[in-house]
Amino acid sequence: MIILITKNKISKIKLLHQKKFRELEGLFIVEGTKSILELLKSDFITTELWATNTWLDMYAHYIAPEIEISPLTPAELERISILTTPQEVLAIAKMPQPTATDLNSNKPLIVLDDIRDPGNLGTIIRTADWFGIRQILASPQSVEFTNPKTIQATMGSFTRVKVVYKNIADYLSLRQDHPSVIGAFMDGTPISKTTFQNNSIIIIGNEANGISKTLFPFINQKVTIPAYDQHTESLNASIAAAIFMYKLSL
Repeated sequence: MIILITKNKISKIKLLHQKKFRELEGLFIVEGTKSILELLKSDFITTELWATNTWLDMYAHYIAPEIEISPLTPAELERISILTTPQEVLAIAKMPQPTATDLNSNKPLIVLDDIRDPGNLGTIIRTADWFGIRQILASPQSVEFTNPKTIQATMGSFTRVKVVYKNIADYLSLRQDHPSVIGAFMDGTPISKTTFQNNSIIIIGNEANGISKTLFPFINQKVTIPAYDQHTESLNASIAAAIFMYKLSL
């Protein structure tokens, strides 16, 4: 279904760069060919697609008939893109609404305590997808996964990894009998000497402050990634999460 582009439409799309408008409209932006092809074959509902005629000539067969298509020029796309070098396509999708009841207690779970950097969250989602981990629980204060920079960093992995936002302490209080709740700390048992289970819960703390003290009572294994050189203060949160996920996969 072809829809002509208008200035008013462009203005509405640009508003979705802001969190409050994404939440108000229940919509988010996806950019780039790889991410959009993943989006189109996923269970997400795509409502609109904006692309150059060159892109549409190559990929129109992936687009469902009910999706509104707006052809546009590279210059018009640049006006609505967040990328320094815009790609040839941008899509609008409906926000999913997963809840804690959708989390599978028999599968591994990554818990993110106040992760604020969009790139870190996007990288964690992409890494989780690489290691076959399909669920993440994030604190309400964490950056939302529909942030355009997060979506861009996932490279399409957001379509396969469920991200649920909920008070972490409330969730863990219902899982107090879980034998493998692992927290990433600067001190603790070296990760090489730690045994992970198939359904371990791994908690990654805030980039600057680590794991909140309110979560300490729920953690039964404090685990550290030993530093080769003590001059380095700490690991990036997404890198630490990747190492923990690799250990979990062994």
